[in-house]
Amino acid sequence: MNREWLEKDFYKDLGVSSGATQDEIKKAYRRLARDLHPDKNPGDNKAEERFKAVSEANAVLSDPEKRKEYDEARKLFAGGGFGRGGFNPGAGYGQPGGFSGDFNIGDIFGQGGPAAGDGGLGDILGGLFNRGGTRTSSRPRRGSDVETETTLGFREAAQGVTVPLRMTSPAACTTCHGSGAKPGTSPRVCPHCNGSGVVSRNQGAFGFSEPCEDCRGTGSIIDDPCPDCRGSGIQNRTRTITVRIPPGVRDGQRIRLAGQGEAGLRGAPPGDLYVTVHVSQDKVFGRNGDDLTLVLPVTYAELVLGTTVSVPTLDGRVGVKVPPGTADGRTLRVRGRGVPKRGDGGAGDLLVTVKVAVPQKLDDNAIEALRRYTEAEKTSGFDPRAGWAGA
Repeated sequence: MNREWLEKDFYKDLGVSSGATQDEIKKAYRRLARDLHPDKNPGDNKAEERFKAVSEANAVLSDPEKRKEYDEARKLFAGGGFGRGGFNPGAGYGQPGGFSGDFNIGDIFGQGGPAAGDGGLGDILGGLFNRGGTRTSSRPRRGSDVETETTLGFREAAQGVTVPLRMTSPAACTTCHGSGAKPGTSPRVCPHCNGSGVVSRNQGAFGFSEPCEDCRGTGSIIDDPCPDCRGSGIQNRTRTITVRIPPGVRDGQRIRLAGQGEAGLRGAPPGDLYVTVHVSQDKVFGRNGDDLTLVLPVTYAELVLGTTVSVPTLDGRVGVKVPPGTADGRTLRVRGRGVPKRGDGGAGDLLVTVKVAVPQKLDDNAIEALRRYTEAEKTSGFDPRAGWAGA
């Protein structure tokens, strides 16, 4: 776990309660990210800092595992288990700050108790203090994940498209290439922790391991920091990333781009970039799974006599045969002319629903012809309401 988490209130940063659902967290982040994005607030340092804080809060709270670890650690520290006065090993049963019930020293360090990873106190302390020094080296601090959004046209989303995304976020320093050291120099191994990033200390009968204060848990010391990033190895950079959106992406779908998130500290692996895709509506097409849908306007005569009509698809036009006597509202299926399917190379179908277009105005000849047809229809015995409503 990142020690800095304990000094921050991620729920407050997003403006949600500690019991907020994942959906509430997602909505709060999207709203704030849209309002605070650097592209919308050029030159506003305060908005940029808020944008970073909101992005970090979302990266933790949107990940169930990270959120659980964060909540447990906050609860532990808020309850005084390891407050500023330190842990009190001498507090007895029933005494203030002491333990009640069955007490097992092994439970604290994950020894002699339940299997590791059961979510107990040993797991929390292991995340905070690197398992009591059992690790011989510190793990590099991976960069945070980053979220962004993009809006595509309906046909772009259906067929796939390559889009450029302009982002402002922490990235590897181009001067020191992420090392944090001035070009021509290199970090040296921390003599205090011998490069492990952690040091051990004893308090009473207990031994603890904690991040080394000299190197701040990195295992190395920079004597001559890079002037551009001040030794952090990262700097805010506006960059353009080319993203390939696969065919058939749906509205609200989240696409993960590994290694395209924030840069890790001093050359540590970067986080990931998550792109939420929004799809705008189309004037002609709709979508039902992998099938395309459209409504085809026809005349009454075309339904009665039958016809072949040219209709659009994603890649050109195709002729659709309307059989004689087709009922208004019937859906005709054209195989394989829908949305490309992911993986198997196939495609859905095109579903064409016929809908009679009623003329709003006719000339005298058309009206007279329609009246003659109506009489002929009655003579033939056709009654559209035969058997309807008890008739």
